[in-house]
Amino acid sequence: MPHIAPRYLAESPRVGIRPFGLEDAAEFTARARESKALHQPWLFPPDNAAHYAAYAGRLIEDPTKAGFLVCEKDDDGALAGFVNINNIVQGAFCSGALGYGAFAHAAGRGLMREALGLVVGHAFGALRLHRLEINVQPGNTASIALARACGFRLEGFSPAMLYIDGAWRDHERWALTAEMVRRPVDQA
Repeated sequence: MPHIAPRYLAESPRVGIRPFGLEDAAEFTARARESKALHQPWLFPPDNAAHYAAYAGRLIEDPTKAGFLVCEKDDDGALAGFVNINNIVQGAFCSGALGYGAFAHAAGRGLMREALGLVVGHAFGALRLHRLEINVQPGNTASIALARACGFRLEGFSPAMLYIDGAWRDHERWALTAEMVRRPVDQA
C-alpha cells in the first residue's frame, strides 16, 4: 500500500499547519484584504497575486525562512492565519525570528495560540532550532499577549529596530528557548 503524506505538518484539536503553496494565493490575498483593519499599522501581508507570489516564493525557496499556513480543521482547511520563521541561522546560534498574523474571521478565538505552539514544536523538533525570537511593536497588545501566552519571555527593548510603514519602529524582544519548553511546569 503506498504511503500517503499527512495533510498537515502538525495539528492540534482545531488547527493544522502546512507550508505555503503558490496555489494558496487567492484565499490568502482575499483574507489579507478582509483583515487590513486588524493588521495595520503592524503588519502588511500581501493582498494581491503578484505580491503573494513573491512573498510565498521567498518562504518556499529561501532556506533561511520557513512559512506555515494556519488552517481551521473544522472548516475544510480554511486559512486562519500564518506563522513564519525568518532569519534562520544554524550552527552555534540555531535560532530564528517569528512573525505571525491571524485573519480577521479567526482573531480572538485562540487558533493562533494553538498554531504558534505547533510551529514552536516543529522549530525545536524537525528544524532543530534552539531559540525563537518575536519582535513586537510595543502598542501591538494582541501580539504581545500571544507571545506571553505561548511562554515567550520579554528580553528587551530595541529603539528604531525595524522599518515598517515608512518609519523606523521600536520593538520589544520576546524569546523562547528549547529548554524553556521542556522545563517541567513546577519549575517554570
